[in-house]
Amino acid sequence: MPVIQNPILTGFNPDASILRVDDDYYIATSTFEWFPGVQLYHSKDLANWELIPHALQRISQLDLRGNPSSGGIWAPAISYDNGIYYLLYTDVKARKGVYKDLCNYLVTAEDMNGPWSEPILLNGSGFDPYLFHDDDGTKWLLNMQWDFRDGQSRFGGILLQQYDPLEQRLTGPIRKIYEGTDIGVTEGPQLFKRDGYYYLLVAEGGTGINHAATLARSSRIDGPYVTDPDYPVMTTRGNADYPLQNAGHGMLVETQQGEWYMCHICSRPFPGTNLNPLGRETSLQRCVWTEDGWLRLAHGGRLPALEAPSPELAPHPFPEQPAKDDFDAPSLGLQYQTLRVPAEESWLSLSERQGFLRLRGRESLHSWNRQSMVARRLQHFRCTVETRMEYEPDHFMQMAGLVFYYDEQDYYYLRITEDGGRKLGVVSSNGGKYKEDRTSELSVDGWSAYYLKAAVNERLLQFYASPDGLQWEAVGGELDMGALSDEYGGKLGFTGAMIGLCAQDLNGTGKHADFDYLIYKSG
Repeated sequence: MPVIQNPILTGFNPDASILRVDDDYYIATSTFEWFPGVQLYHSKDLANWELIPHALQRISQLDLRGNPSSGGIWAPAISYDNGIYYLLYTDVKARKGVYKDLCNYLVTAEDMNGPWSEPILLNGSGFDPYLFHDDDGTKWLLNMQWDFRDGQSRFGGILLQQYDPLEQRLTGPIRKIYEGTDIGVTEGPQLFKRDGYYYLLVAEGGTGINHAATLARSSRIDGPYVTDPDYPVMTTRGNADYPLQNAGHGMLVETQQGEWYMCHICSRPFPGTNLNPLGRETSLQRCVWTEDGWLRLAHGGRLPALEAPSPELAPHPFPEQPAKDDFDAPSLGLQYQTLRVPAEESWLSLSERQGFLRLRGRESLHSWNRQSMVARRLQHFRCTVETRMEYEPDHFMQMAGLVFYYDEQDYYYLRITEDGGRKLGVVSSNGGKYKEDRTSELSVDGWSAYYLKAAVNERLLQFYASPDGLQWEAVGGELDMGALSDEYGGKLGFTGAMIGLCAQDLNGTGKHADFDYLIYKSG
């Protein structure tokens, strides 16, 4: 019997919201501080997925300048009604400390490929918004309540309020409809209707080892909601050695044949650790209903399966993405994102030099504003990355190269600069501690181009360099990929490792670097 291999979306792809419209399936995932916002996928068979254009392409929809790392886009939610696609998302402007400065927005489109409308501001009472379309035509917003007051749970329950699509605003009373279970940290609501009940699926336990998916139901939309007596539906807590960890934040979809599936967050940490540079990924589970109307994993138990039975749909694979990008297209490929700011001609060009990606150096790797970086997700535990760069720095304030980046606190950077001659070496930040590996630095004054390579082997990263792409020399020692993980050093981030091409010019003169290609090969 054909099976779905989990995870279905590898690398940094958390908080998946899933939707079926006729014979098409869609998933939206969180993108945090990366632009454009909200990564979207399309499938015909639930097993094979293609990346389609991101939803939030304009600064008027999403301005991330100054957003903290692991802020920005949290938990987008997609829905559909009467020919219109709806996308809700949270933009988090401050995430540490007692307060959460955030706004929840709504955009619409007639096609999942866009274009998406200008945003409608809904509220800011808490994150994880979801829009439910009831049978009578009414629309209802759900989100969790953030409570900063002393002595209160920060996760104050699930709120419900009606949305008026004609006036494009929330209306009527705000009701708290569910406070969760003893697992705590109740968030991520999804509401759906089946056999006369309103079912509320929530995430609980936080995004780490206690993560879970819990179901409750009510005969009325405003409750009271009764929790599944055998909760949670799914969790990996208490099973630290299981290959898929941190399972929770589920969303449900029903196929054309009446089969039910849950997409959910998961992580694949290095054995014996909670570290995974691929970040939180998306998996899919087949579900069944009990006679008394509760949801269960089809394979039994609460642990997510590594393989799920395929639905009764014709296989529909998509062409594989080529390993090499020669930057010949007029715009960046969909696999790329930029850090907080859109790819604009002021700092990025694919036309000034045909077949090259030109980046003008701007702010440092520690900036929350105007970095010049184009990056793609790390999606495999074993892979090689290669680029060829032409660059002529004339000051130590100018740098360019290949970076493995989690955030401004944790990264590894193979860069070329000018410091008494052209120098090629590795600089890094580990928990915010900056370091230059001078002992392994290469003098590259005679090089006309710089071939840069990285090899990832599970937890180890090794950089290489070459003047011709034929003879390679290791630069520095092996580096720990575990440092590019959500929970490294207790920082509790929410993204994953990104592989970037970047340039900095701290003098403000915009010295450019030209990148000929980028190769990403798994294995």
